[in-house]
Amino acid sequence: MSVTELLPIRDLQACCAPIAREPIDTANAESLAKSLKALADPARLRLVSMVAAHADSEACVCDLTGPLRLSQPTVSHHLKVLVDAGYLTVTKRGTWHYYRLVPGALDAVAGLLATV
Repeated sequence: MSVTELLPIRDLQACCAPIAREPIDTANAESLAKSLKALADPARLRLVSMVAAHADSEACVCDLTGPLRLSQPTVSHHLKVLVDAGYLTVTKRGTWHYYRLVPGALDAVAGLLATV
């Protein structure tokens, strides 16, 4: 894996845990930082929360632009970052994209950070 490649959330604990017990190597630290950076944006945090809290824990881009007061292309960009980082999945139905939180994705990150 190259240093510029983003490690999927599901693989974070396998590569990096426990980060407080032994030093994390450079490549894994850079990958973990990119995964955390995907969440380190107020709009993205709100999107994760909005998708998880939405009916059936699934939301369409059209459901998310109004509450965020951001344009559809901006919301789509943020959602793509979250999908690429492994926090959300996307399903296309017709012309619409529906997003869902990946089960355990936030728990994996919280577990990494809480490990002592």
